[in-house]
Amino acid sequence: MILGSVVEAIGNTPLVALDRLTAALGLEGRILAKLDNLLPGYSKKDRAARTIIETARADGRLRPGQTVVELTSGNMGTGLAITCAVLGHPFVAVMSAGNSPERARMMAALGAEVVLVAQAPGGVQGRVSGADLALVEAETQSVTAARDAFRADQFHNSDNLLAHEVQTADELWSQSTGSITAFADFVGSGGTLAGVTRALAPRGVRCYALEPEGAAVLAGRPVTAPDHPIQGGGYAMADLSHLKGVPLAGHLAVTGGEARAMARRLARTEGVFGGYSAGANLAGAARLLQGPERGGTVAIIVCDSGLKYLSTDLWEDPR
Repeated sequence: MILGSVVEAIGNTPLVALDRLTAALGLEGRILAKLDNLLPGYSKKDRAARTIIETARADGRLRPGQTVVELTSGNMGTGLAITCAVLGHPFVAVMSAGNSPERARMMAALGAEVVLVAQAPGGVQGRVSGADLALVEAETQSVTAARDAFRADQFHNSDNLLAHEVQTADELWSQSTGSITAFADFVGSGGTLAGVTRALAPRGVRCYALEPEGAAVLAGRPVTAPDHPIQGGGYAMADLSHLKGVPLAGHLAVTGGEARAMARRLARTEGVFGGYSAGANLAGAARLLQGPERGGTVAIIVCDSGLKYLSTDLWEDPR
């Protein structure tokens, strides 16, 4: 089959059983990994980017040729850069300078204008905090107004979670032949977790929110370490609109060290090259199989590619 554009290649990623890894860890049960790192922009955000732009074009919120602007850690921006390039919209990505430079370079290569925002005082390169994100939000608002642009607004646009409710969840359920008993996801905007939970919780799947240790505000814990290394989420934002009223089964917190170790094990044991959040998801799934989901089947998303972290400590001496 010949596709009309690369945008049509977004979706239908493989679901892989991590049986070698669960055996090596001595876990009872299975972990199924959805390889969204194989999407055109190398991340799950391609799904939401496509849905947001196509829906806005269809209902008239996005005019032909109008500029699109978005706050991003790099993954949503990459998905938007791809979609906007194909559909004829200039795209401006506004991103914290604390994110890995690979992300900015990839967006620029795809034709995006990248606006980098300096980190808050005391900020650490490679660790983006809620304070850093607040500065990016202010700049995003300014750029959107100045360009008379359409803002994708992944933190509030319901088309974000709709992409995962309609697409990701359906793929997980059909590809697993309905064998999934639990789902765990590291929270950024909350779109993936909310969408999958809305679709699969009614089918008996227990869905868990993963946050960084020291910034687990969704679990009602105080913020003690906002500058964790797990890029793309864990911003200590307690008021995420996508998760309001979503029936979560529970919350887990993982450390940056756990996420790093699991991402490396995933690469070495299963040959799956994921990023920090994939490691966080795997760490959470392993903990679930050691506890409340022992003997079950836990699904996770490999959210993005390890290629986006080559300049970070994720792959420094990855033994």
